[in-house]
Amino acid sequence: MLHFRSLKLSALLAGMIFVSGSMSVIPATAAEAVEVAQADIGMFVDRRGRRVYYDRRTDRIVAIEEPDGRRALFPGDRQPAAALGEIDPDYFPPPPPPAEEIAPVPRRVERAPLQAPSEPGGRRFRSLEELLEDRGVATSPEPDPVPAPAPQAEPLPETRTAAIPRTDPLPKVDADIVAKLQVLLDRKGVSPGVIDGRMGSNVQKALDSYRTITGRVVDPANEIEIDAELELSGGDAFTDYTITPEDVAGPFIPSVPEDYAEKAKLEALSFTSPLELLAEKFHMDQDYLVKLNPGADFNQPGTTIRVAATGEELAGTVVRIEADKTREQVRAYDETGALIAAYPATIGSSATPSPSGTHTVERIAVNPNYTYNPKINFVQGDNRDILTIAPGPNGPVGSIWIALSKPTYGIHGTPEPSRIGKTNSNGCVRLTNWDAAELADMVSQGVTVEFLD
Repeated sequence: MLHFRSLKLSALLAGMIFVSGSMSVIPATAAEAVEVAQADIGMFVDRRGRRVYYDRRTDRIVAIEEPDGRRALFPGDRQPAAALGEIDPDYFPPPPPPAEEIAPVPRRVERAPLQAPSEPGGRRFRSLEELLEDRGVATSPEPDPVPAPAPQAEPLPETRTAAIPRTDPLPKVDADIVAKLQVLLDRKGVSPGVIDGRMGSNVQKALDSYRTITGRVVDPANEIEIDAELELSGGDAFTDYTITPEDVAGPFIPSVPEDYAEKAKLEALSFTSPLELLAEKFHMDQDYLVKLNPGADFNQPGTTIRVAATGEELAGTVVRIEADKTREQVRAYDETGALIAAYPATIGSSATPSPSGTHTVERIAVNPNYTYNPKINFVQGDNRDILTIAPGPNGPVGSIWIALSKPTYGIHGTPEPSRIGKTNSNGCVRLTNWDAAELADMVSQGVTVEFLD
């Protein structure tokens, strides 16, 4: 049957008039035969079970095949029943009316809907869908494609750092207003590093932590708002201080040598001047202290100078510390999980990276000496021997050493407070001397220290 049907279609495509007991075709003139021969024939089954053949190019129906062997183009175009062999061999049914011209059904409109095709004179082209509906042929709409599920980003692992908000980029602000803000932050235990009247990353980190601790947002450019916050925390940002004999008594060293072998020759790594001592005492940058007190003699007892009113040292019990390498900040938490202090920090370098993971506090040393051993840590200059460097605020680890359970690593002070958060360290966690001293008073052996990469 399949072979017979393909023969009939081949005859149809050749433009021949083919008549059988099961198929009727549209009569074709010579011109029409050429047109049909070039056609792309499609087929569907209507609801009566008939096979309907049509030209895909013009959408013209070219033949209908009856399922029971009768032939018809449209209902009513049948030859009267007759006995077998009595059919007039010259009989052919009357030609059907001209097929209606149809337009293809649009598949899908991607942008603006298209207007129905038309020709001059107002003649309307009927769509294939309309024509098939009139003739009882069931059609099914093309299903909409199932949209692919939207890609889901993998959730980032939650860390406690997420609780620290980020402030907007800091504006340009007068140095005196910035210095007030730095004093406010220092009082609240969110250290800006040195008080120097400069807006920078250390101030921004401190503002973020201030918001976490207090729940308040401070506008760094609003002096009235800053003054109001200062009033709540102890009053004016600056106060007068009279230099004492102890401030200038020393001992002082002329300078701090870079070479560790030269450092090891000194009896102490003391301050180099009363100015340096006073600047560290009030958490200030030396140059800013001089700028704030033009013409002042810092070597003379009895001299009254203007200094930062940093207030009392923070008190509390720290049970956990985070050393955030990305933000270059150390954060301290109490037993409730609340943030109680935050300090800018220098944490390792690419050449001498800091540890990873979680460690614990082993011991605390105040004003420690320093053992240089190039075999187990870094090599400084041409020094290949083990050296012992005397204690002092200008020693390699400053005036505080908080040793960690990982050998040779710790949290410590610095001889250069103005460079905290702006340079590299030799693998340890470096704070200003005053921040390291404040933290040391709040920790004890066994406190966890988690390094965040």
